[in-house]
Formats: sequence, structure tokens, C-alpha cells
Amino acid sequence: MTRNPTSILLDDDAAYLALQTRDARFDGRFFVGVTSTRIYCRPVCKVRPPMRKNCRFFANAALAEQQGFRPCLRCRPEQAPGLSMMDSSQALACRAATMLGQAAHEGLDPTLPALAQRLGVTDRHLRRIFNQVHGVSPLAYLSTQRLLLAKQLLTDTAIPVTEVALATGYASLRRFNASFVERYRMSPSALRKASPAADGPDATREPMLRMAWRPPYDVDAVLGFFARRAVPGVETVEGLTLRRTLAVEHRGEQLAGWLTLRFRPDRHELALSVSPSMLPALGLLLNRVRQAFDLDADPALIDPVLADIGSGSKAGQPGMRLLGGLDGFEIAARVILGQQVTVAAARTLTLRLVERFGEAIATPYADLGRLFPSSRTIADASAESIGTLGIVRQRVAALQALAAEVAAGRIELQRSAPLQATLDALRALPGIGDWSAQLIAMRALAWPDAWPATDIGVLNALREQTGGERNAKLAEAHAERWRPWRAYAVMKLWQQLEP
Repeated sequence: MTRNPTSILLDDDAAYLALQTRDARFDGRFFVGVTSTRIYCRPVCKVRPPMRKNCRFFANAALAEQQGFRPCLRCRPEQAPGLSMMDSSQALACRAATMLGQAAHEGLDPTLPALAQRLGVTDRHLRRIFNQVHGVSPLAYLSTQRLLLAKQLLTDTAIPVTEVALATGYASLRRFNASFVERYRMSPSALRKASPAADGPDATREPMLRMAWRPPYDVDAVLGFFARRAVPGVETVEGLTLRRTLAVEHRGEQLAGWLTLRFRPDRHELALSVSPSMLPALGLLLNRVRQAFDLDADPALIDPVLADIGSGSKAGQPGMRLLGGLDGFEIAARVILGQQVTVAAARTLTLRLVERFGEAIATPYADLGRLFPSSRTIADASAESIGTLGIVRQRVAALQALAAEVAAGRIELQRSAPLQATLDALRALPGIGDWSAQLIAMRALAWPDAWPATDIGVLNALREQTGGERNAKLAEAHAERWRPWRAYAVMKLWQQLEP
């Protein structure tokens, strides 16, 4: 089996055993190609396991496709969890893969020199490291991500083939068709007709796209986290369903609508449905949802490091995730509004901001009707109008300074943004110290080792370990044992304090 440093190392016999038992913990860690059919599957595929002699194991989908295997129409490799980011010698290649996956989902066509520049290395070094870690070139990896996204859109939506081609970054329908046929040995229209999915394309209903996670996944903790912070009119949590409004910029156009997320714990899946107005940005939304709910995390790597947190309590449950949001500016704005106040007070201030500056939007849901205000709206508002909402002057200044930088494109608040440069830019703004910068990096940039050293919740949860006092230095020293997953430790420590 080709080795993937971000995975638990398996020999072929162990991989075959995981395939036989359909062990969901290994979903996305490897794929199996069947030589008799030239098809590759996830280890959770429900078809009868092939004979051992016919199996070839690959660390990622791009490797399988490079060897001439095409994706299974039943287990849907495009739904598998992706790479888990790590603070290791392979982090550069892992981050590059994440950025390529994001580009594929947003229909972008990044050049290798541009990608290398964002990562602060030469393109030659990036190519060498990428091949060493993933076994394929960056271009081959990007091509696989694009085609797998196209496969998912063709199978689960009624979006015209021409629009699928554009959404996945192809300059022409002819080039898209040629690439699809060459790789998958069938045309895009033939795949759509052959889809075995029971909930296949239907122009009369909302599309539903499914994304898998690796168990365990603490669904109750995740939904509880969002429910306690839900802002009326913008988002709501009911049972295993989360709904919210959202506005995104896609190909220079502002799109606004709503989306529904349904957790399916029995299937280790999250199902996404969107309003018709958001269909052109489905790829972008898939990428944001995967980050917001940390669907690519690998609990087998993370949970053992955090085993001493909350033993015997709900914080001791395995499968906690590093939770973000669907809009980087919104996350950062809510962090600023939460400075030195409780979660409930921060939600009240956020609600006032939404009611005053959020655009009204028509939805089929009585409890959803406003968008979170854009960075441009907040940057252009007068400080006095924001101050009348009960937000203190220092936080108004911080909020507007951040909004101006984001609106101008000088600060990017997304996973692919350069970490250190973004932290430095945030700390340079008035009213944003290290606590705020670390929380923004944790939730907007998905940095797994973020550590807000002065967070009151963290300090309270660690009092027993710091001699009964709130001591940030002692708490930080204690947290060294949780590297490189300290941000996950923060989530578990917060969970420990919840009523």
C-alpha cells in the first residue's frame, strides 16, 4: 500500500481486514482498487468484498485514478472524509492538498508557482514534497478533486452539465467531457443516467449532497455548541438539523439564500441541502461545510492525545470536533463581540447587530429571515450607529477595522490563508489581542494547535491543574501535552464547563 503520512500506517493485510469489516474509522484513509473491474472503492463500500488477490490499496483517490481505476458508483469516493491537517514535517504537502481541494470546489485554476508563493516555498520544492507525501503531482491531485466534485454534482443535483463543467473549473464543455471520459470511461450525461442513488437528480426538489465523517463524532456536543450560539433569524438548531441563511461571493457575484444540514449518525454522514439561489456555489459550500463541522478530522490521531481531559464527564466523550462557521468574517466579528462577556451576552450583541445591519431575506422558514451583515456594510456604517447597540467603543473600533481589512481583501479569513501573516495582521488591528487572534485562527482558519492562553473558560476548566488559580502561564505549560491538537483541547475544556 502506498504510504500516506497523514494516515495510520497499514499493511495490505490490515487494509483488507478493514475492508472486510467495512470499518468506518478508515474511511478516506485508503481506497481499494479492484483489478477485475478496474473500479476503486472506499473501505466502507457495501458491495461484497472482492478477493484479496484482486485488491490494490491506495492512500488517496488520485493515486487510484493514476493507476487507471475509476470511482465506484455505489460507495461514492467523492463523499469520503479528506485529509486531516497535522503539525508535522508533512504539513506543507497536507496544506497544499487542502488548498487544491478548495480550489477545485470553488472552480478555480491555481498555478503551481502561485500556490507555492502562498505557502512561502519554491514551486520545485512544493512539487518534490507533494510527490513524496501524496505519491502524485499537484496537478494530478487537483484534476482528481475536480472530477470527483463533478461526479457528485452530476449524481446528486439537476444542475446542467455545462454548469457543472464551469463550477469545477473547466474552461469549456468539450474539455470537461474529454477529461471525464478519459478518466471514468463514460460521459457525464451517461453517469447521470446510470446513477443508482435513490435520491438522484430531480429538478422539483432541493439537491441533497452527502459528506462522510470518520467515527466517532460527538454529534450532541457539536449541535449543542451551535445551538447555544444560534442567532435568531440567522440560524436555528432543531433535533439533528441545523438551518441558516448565508451570503457568499462566487465568481464575482453575490449569492444569498439558505441551507439545511441534517446529521445522520447511523450513516456517519452530514447531508447538505441548499436553496435554488445557492446552486451555482455548491462546490464552495461543500468545502465550507466540511471545514465548519470538521468532517475531515481523524479521531484516531486526536482523541488519544486528549484522553486526560474530562474523564468520566461529557467532555470525556470521544469525537469532539474543531468547529468553525460558514463565513470567516462572521466568525471573527462574533469573536470580537464576545470579548470579556459570556456566550449569552455575545449572542445578544450579535442579534442586535444582525437586526440593525443584516439584510432581510425571504425564506420558507418562519425562524429564518436575515443575513449576517457583510464586512463592507460594517466598514461603511458609522461608529455611532454601531455603538447605540450597546457595543463598547473599543470593540466598535476593532469590528470596523477588521471589516475594512476583510472588505479590501487585505485579510483573508479562510483555511487556506497564510497562518502567521494572518495572525500578525489581526494583532496589528486596534482592539484585537492574542486571545482574539488565536480564536479567529482556531475557528476561521481551522488551525488545530491554536491556544487562546487567557480564555476564562479554559483557565476555569484548568484550575485544578494550575494550583486552584487562573494562571495563563501554568495553563499553557500544562497544554504542551496536547500539541498539535490544542484547539481541540479548548473545545473539550469548554464542553466540560457547559451545564
